[in-house]
Amino acid sequence: MNLNALTALKITEFRNFILGRFVFIMGLRMMGTLVAWWMYELTGDAFYIGMIGLAEAVPAVALSLYAGYVIDKSEKRMLLLFTTFLYLVCTLVLLGSSTDWFRYEFGDKLIIVLIYTIIFFTGIIRAFAGPSFGAIIASLVPRELLSTASQLSSSTWLVGSIIGHAMAGFLIAWLGVTGTFAIISALIFSGWILLNRLEEKPPGISEEKKTFEAIKEGLQFVFKTKEVLAALSLDLFAVLFGGAVAMVPVYAKDILHVGPIGFGWLNAATDIGAIAMVVSLTLKPMKKRQGIKLLLAVAGFGICIIVFGISKWYWLSFVALFISGVLDGVSVVVRGNIVQLKTPDHLRGRVLSVNSMFINSSNEIGQFESGVAARLMGVIPSVVFGGSMTVLTVIITWIKAPSLKKLEY
Repeated sequence: MNLNALTALKITEFRNFILGRFVFIMGLRMMGTLVAWWMYELTGDAFYIGMIGLAEAVPAVALSLYAGYVIDKSEKRMLLLFTTFLYLVCTLVLLGSSTDWFRYEFGDKLIIVLIYTIIFFTGIIRAFAGPSFGAIIASLVPRELLSTASQLSSSTWLVGSIIGHAMAGFLIAWLGVTGTFAIISALIFSGWILLNRLEEKPPGISEEKKTFEAIKEGLQFVFKTKEVLAALSLDLFAVLFGGAVAMVPVYAKDILHVGPIGFGWLNAATDIGAIAMVVSLTLKPMKKRQGIKLLLAVAGFGICIIVFGISKWYWLSFVALFISGVLDGVSVVVRGNIVQLKTPDHLRGRVLSVNSMFINSSNEIGQFESGVAARLMGVIPSVVFGGSMTVLTVIITWIKAPSLKKLEY
């Protein structure tokens, strides 16, 4: 690990933040994977998996700009603790509804309605929680360590996401849905305990501003800073159309004909690739031409999704998802560094909320797009279409955003 990374990790508060975020994100990503599998078991229809994404994305997108204003004017530690605690409450409700007793007493239809309701509430919570994690970083480390801290935070998010996503399939096979929810609850609670060790953080907005003016200020910064806008737009459409992972439960059961263990390994494929790249970039960060590498990585990601879509062989599917994870790791790290380094401290909550609206919610909207496209086109054509649109997005960005090709940091 490079010297700056070691220096940042010696800061106790930053270390507690990294550990808390890691455990929390691991549980959260595990929950997303589990809910998709559970819904497919209850309904047998890929469309209902897509509707999960819509249920979470609608409130997350609708509230994201207002959430950025709230984050910048709030004491960030308390806001972070409050939102992570609300996630724990939602997880416990899903845990209770997954029991045999609940299913026997109330039936599958009520469980399906309850899942969508809870996911809708997690979308509200995420509008505030996601950007809060990014906005607090600058107050945990000195300015000269911000780039390193940002990369470590992105790496932590990705590694936690990867392990949670990959382990969910195996835990479902070993413990069932209810047992997996119990593990998720324990992880989220542990993350909340670690985040409790942070100190209070002052608001970013010191003067009184009208809500609309404050929100507008954040949006104007994003649209005027071409590198930030291009990086966010590129990832938005890539994730929106390249959401093949949402269809992995369908591929595992109906196309590749493997059970929960095979499903677990397919989930792990993307994640193993991403973690390998994140570790590599942490040990040896990119020194130049980061912009063009981002463009090439997203194009390669789209090609991998096309290969996955047409594959009928388990190991080819696994390799395609593995390489897509490697390339996605490049995208996550480069985009995270661009946003952190280009954003002034007083705008972090608002800019990171725009980032959340562009990127994080596009995962759920992409999941919805995948479900609708699968209903209209069939599963395989919908995945191939998504990968093709991702490649087209890169071509358009290459032509329309020349500053991104030249970007270095």
